[in-house]
Amino acid sequence: MNFPFANSLRFTLFYRQIILILALTLFQSQSGRAEETDSLTQRGDHLVAEYFASETTKLSDATFAGIETLEDWERERAGYRDELREMLGLDPPPERTDLHPVVTGTLQSDEVGDEFVVEKLHFQSLPGLYVTANLYRPTQLTEPLPAILYVCGHGRQEVDGVSVGNKTHYQHHGEWFARNGYVCLVIDTIQLGEIEGVHHGTYRYGMWWWNNRGYTPAGVEAWNSIRAIDYLQSRPEVDGDRIGVTGRSGGGAYSWWVAALDERVKVAVPVAGITNLKNHVVDGCVEGHCDCMFMVNTYRWDYAKVAALVAPRPLLISNSDKDPIFPLDGGVDVYTQVQRIYDLYGAKSKLGLNITEGPHRDTQELRVHAFHWFNRYLKNDESLIEKVATPYFETAELKVFDALPEDERVTTIQESFVPHASSDGMPQSESKFKTLSESWLKSLREKCFRGWPALDAEPLRVNIIASAQRDSCRVRAIEYASQSPYDLTMFVVERLQADSTVDDEAAANVNVLDQQSWNDVAPALAFMFPKIVTVAEADESAWKSLHASLPGAVNVFVAPRGVGLTQWSTDETTRRHIRRRFMLLGQTAASMQIFDVRRALQATAEIDALRGRPRRLTATGDAAVWALYASLFEDHIADLTLIDLPARNRNAPDILNVSRYVEMPQVVMMAADRVEQLEIEVSGEELAQWRSTQWPDFCDDIIIVENTK
Repeated sequence: MNFPFANSLRFTLFYRQIILILALTLFQSQSGRAEETDSLTQRGDHLVAEYFASETTKLSDATFAGIETLEDWERERAGYRDELREMLGLDPPPERTDLHPVVTGTLQSDEVGDEFVVEKLHFQSLPGLYVTANLYRPTQLTEPLPAILYVCGHGRQEVDGVSVGNKTHYQHHGEWFARNGYVCLVIDTIQLGEIEGVHHGTYRYGMWWWNNRGYTPAGVEAWNSIRAIDYLQSRPEVDGDRIGVTGRSGGGAYSWWVAALDERVKVAVPVAGITNLKNHVVDGCVEGHCDCMFMVNTYRWDYAKVAALVAPRPLLISNSDKDPIFPLDGGVDVYTQVQRIYDLYGAKSKLGLNITEGPHRDTQELRVHAFHWFNRYLKNDESLIEKVATPYFETAELKVFDALPEDERVTTIQESFVPHASSDGMPQSESKFKTLSESWLKSLREKCFRGWPALDAEPLRVNIIASAQRDSCRVRAIEYASQSPYDLTMFVVERLQADSTVDDEAAANVNVLDQQSWNDVAPALAFMFPKIVTVAEADESAWKSLHASLPGAVNVFVAPRGVGLTQWSTDETTRRHIRRRFMLLGQTAASMQIFDVRRALQATAEIDALRGRPRRLTATGDAAVWALYASLFEDHIADLTLIDLPARNRNAPDILNVSRYVEMPQVVMMAADRVEQLEIEVSGEELAQWRSTQWPDFCDDIIIVENTK
């Protein structure tokens, strides 16, 4: 099938402008929502949409950069596969424990000439991680047969309010394979299986700590699929050298994971399971997908790289032309890019693109192409497909468990699947701490903040855009370039020399603002600069109050992206998917806000009133976390005052993978080692947790006090 427009999917300058316009439009009304743009966040919404479009282009352009020959690809492929394992939470790999397979019952078809058997079974991919499944096979076998692992999409099936598993929704696939000379294992997912786990951590339930942990349910589905192949190879009916994988929608995505990771998969037909990063981030398809569709994108991949790891094995990329969550242009783009890698192998004929007419639906047209592809490459059979796939049994008949096992871990696997750091066992010697802190910082740079641009990627361009004097103070609005397109504004309030309280050598007070802190000071700043601070009403009394409360000679107010003048939408759903988009780019909103704080601190060195002064950082809530991490990478910080600082990563802003390496007390130790004093002001349970931390004796510059405000 020839698509003359495929090459145009690569961005030209003109096309990028068109995409940005579309991005801005789509960002205001995603997934059919007709939302009016909030005038207070209009600038922020435009900036974040522009940012997402720009970053997506960078990642897409880098997908196969430097890959010109087969030797280039072969040299990198093993490393890419290791990166994918890591991004799925499979590094270190889980232990291949005993599967403990159990067949709980069998069913027999009674159609003459089409007899097949269904075994209702379960196995444990890890102890307590039950996988419920149906195995379909012909009634009569004379030799080992090729096998298909069918991984299921999101097809909820319930009987009397009890889940019978999405394997029953896709039973017609297993039945067709059994009727046509295959063994087919159809497995439930953890979200919609008989034991109902969770795919919707960040999508629905606000479990942002999944990003901190480096956890995605995609990893569990990949592992269950790998262990399902282990099980298939243990069956005497199966030819273990002829195994294929397929599935649609969510199952299409899981097909990609297992085919990319496990070369025992000889043929793959992922159906409606992939598109490109542009579709997800810029066009908004992420809003239609739960967390199982995505790896934690530490290494900043576009999805063509996942697909390329299947090469040179036979791969049919299959989808329909009106699928709103896996759009046509994205699927064609993936195919076009992966074709390069197949060409390097001289295996162009083993890569196929099947586009049928229709929406996001399991259609006969999609099935026929998949069946033919497997017949060609697993059975050397090019004959026409004569039998259609139809469901044979009532869904309740295919249920595996009468009662769910009490030792199941499916519903809690997110708590244990990815190893995590502990705040117990703090290093008690300075030498041990020094060694560990070097390792921790290395991990933070390479695994958590990998999405930061190079500091010299663009100049700071510090520029005073407004200045005013009032009440013995000079107030300046100073713009600096953090990361394109974010030219951020900080505000510097300097007591004039006529004020006898001025100390020329005292530390400058740098206030890192979250949105609530910004709201507290914005009316005062709007009074001084009404044409700049247009997102708040000017209030002279607010200025008087702020002026009276300011400590020291110089006070700086820093608002990173997403706060204050660049605040994005306040709609809860929109904000949720903004955060998810950051993860797809190998970042988080918090990690980039930390970068903005770093850039602000660097910019202060170019301001005359701050030049030569140490900095005293003060921040509250989320901003306390931003300031804490920024202090690990910037010098000349004298003190840190962190108000309402979470005691554990689970309650802190999400930073990719951070819980794999450090907990909050270790981060505080590293920061305290770089400053003269670090004070944490907290209350309630957080106070109890901080006070229970076993600080070593050499950490006497960490002060924990109760926040009574």
